[in-house]
Amino acid sequence: MRRPLEIKGEEASMRTIVSLTSAFESLSSMQITKTKGKVLISNEFFNEVWNIYKQIRMDVMFNFGRAADETPSDKELLILITAQGGLSGDIDQRLIKKFRQYYDESKHDIIVIGHHGAGQLEQAKIKYNQYFDMPKKDFINVDPIMKLIKKYQKSRVFYQDYISLTQQQIKDLDLSEVVSHMGKIADLDTVDDEKITEKTYIFEPNAYAVATHLETSILRLTLTQFIYDSRLAQLASRFKAMTAAKERSIETANELHTQFSRAKRALVDVRLKESLAGLKKIRAGGAE
Repeated sequence: MRRPLEIKGEEASMRTIVSLTSAFESLSSMQITKTKGKVLISNEFFNEVWNIYKQIRMDVMFNFGRAADETPSDKELLILITAQGGLSGDIDQRLIKKFRQYYDESKHDIIVIGHHGAGQLEQAKIKYNQYFDMPKKDFINVDPIMKLIKKYQKSRVFYQDYISLTQQQIKDLDLSEVVSHMGKIADLDTVDDEKITEKTYIFEPNAYAVATHLETSILRLTLTQFIYDSRLAQLASRFKAMTAAKERSIETANELHTQFSRAKRALVDVRLKESLAGLKKIRAGGAE
């Protein structure tokens, strides 16, 4: 039988885990609220920029801000947005699994954002072309990623999408299709706005250069929103994982407390039996 002090030590350790998981749960909840606000602001700003761009675009295709003489690579660039560290549940494992079902080494190059995803790719012995840390602060500089995207004809983003605190899903989307889809949504809100044309505005140095600049801004907003969405889903997954871990820790701590009480009572019973047995021997010796 285990000693009561040993069980008591394990219970104390489990209570510490309960405190830690509760702290992570509360922190994730606060960060979720903050990140949600960032997502809404990003959506509103995208709508405003798209409303200007759609009226002066020079081409039906979204060119990612490339100059007319730039020839992109025929390979498809895969962008993986993952958590920076652990404690985020199984969401990154699910993302890597979906990515591997799509990935073909001869057809794709890889950019990975977040140390956790990079580590999983290394374990799977899949080489990536570029790595970036998951931004920790509100300001997100996606310009280095944009420079790489412009070198490719097609780009696909694998990211985590927030649905609710208890549900997150993995998505993979063609970047140009995403921009067009978001633009259609923006069009619904801006259909009656004042038209922006060369007849009513002066473009410097020309309308094509302005359209290219706006494409760069739209791409920046789209990538930023992907990262915000992924961060939101990662925080929700962490919240869910920490909640589950806290509940399991509480159950285990309660079980250990019960075991401690039983072991302590059993030890008292053993000592009482030993005392009674000793008393009987003393009495038996006195009777002789």
